[in-house]
Amino acid sequence: MRFALAGWAALAVAMGVGRFAFTPILPMMLQDAGLSVAGGGWLASANYLGYFVGALWAGASSVNTARAIRVGLACTGVATLAMALDGGFVYWVVLRAVAGVTSAWVLIYTSAWALERIVPLGRPILAGVLFSGVGAGVAAAGVLCVLLMSLHASSSTAWLVLGVASLAITAALWQEFVSATGKAKQLRASHLWNWEQARLVIAYGAYGFGYIIPATFLPVMAREVVSDPAVFGWAWPVFGAAAALSTLGVALLSGRYSNRTAWIGSHLVMAFGVAAPVFWPGVGGIVLAALCVGGTFVVITMVGLQEARTTAGSQAPRLMASMTAAFAAGQIIGPLSVSFVIGAGEEFSAALLVACAALVAGALLLVRR
Repeated sequence: MRFALAGWAALAVAMGVGRFAFTPILPMMLQDAGLSVAGGGWLASANYLGYFVGALWAGASSVNTARAIRVGLACTGVATLAMALDGGFVYWVVLRAVAGVTSAWVLIYTSAWALERIVPLGRPILAGVLFSGVGAGVAAAGVLCVLLMSLHASSSTAWLVLGVASLAITAALWQEFVSATGKAKQLRASHLWNWEQARLVIAYGAYGFGYIIPATFLPVMAREVVSDPAVFGWAWPVFGAAAALSTLGVALLSGRYSNRTAWIGSHLVMAFGVAAPVFWPGVGGIVLAALCVGGTFVVITMVGLQEARTTAGSQAPRLMASMTAAFAAGQIIGPLSVSFVIGAGEEFSAALLVACAALVAGALLLVRR
């Protein structure tokens, strides 16, 4: 349990703060920092581009696992803290990109470090605990932003508090990863994908595109229908709580269904949630979206990577790296598509329907003949 909890805390910082804290802070930045929704899309895409680069970097290099985790956590905290300074739009773009790179390092190396220690124990719930750190970090950052908005605090204050908290957690975890002396394996292509493997890569990329639009803009959509931050601000904590609880639930029920079946079902549930605000305008649709998308996005990561091991055998690490790159590419394209749609005067509805279609297409692609 010790290793699972250490990984849980590291993922909470890297993903809950480094990747996704921008989402609940975005409404605050729109109000007090002069940022536009289109500008928010560019900042989000900078983070996802950094994640894409970080994933490729981690997959193509051989580094000390402990050092990568510690450096990644420290840089994530510093990049978050630095967002409190108003250095201008380009300054923010660079910081979000750096946070993307370092969060990818922490996700990849922490997962490898923790799974190496907990899988031999034969307790699937420990993997659920490990990956629930993502949702827990998302929920904690969201609750903090709700509290700060209720106190009429600025977005810079939110970045400052989250940065200090991230660095404090990093300091507490520093010695925990000292014993991790393994090196990440360098991934080199030995043959081209077959069609079965290509389907996994494409479907995983569709997942990245489909979920990132509500994951980035859900609080903004909530703010458009409810002006009270005490109400609309809870969309993101609900999203994170659903992610944490669903991960644990799937771990407890493992063995009752195949990874492929869970993946397809999660795609369809997510697609339903993405489309919910379009056909059910108002708070109800947004809460439903938060539950459906939040309740499946970490689950797909778990079962998708397990399916990669089943499908690719000894080539699984290379396939996982390719899936992660496709996922990151989908995340880059998603917020950019919103920026172009919003810039053209459209509402979120069109972007949400495109995301829904991509998720359904990904589910169909996974169905075996």
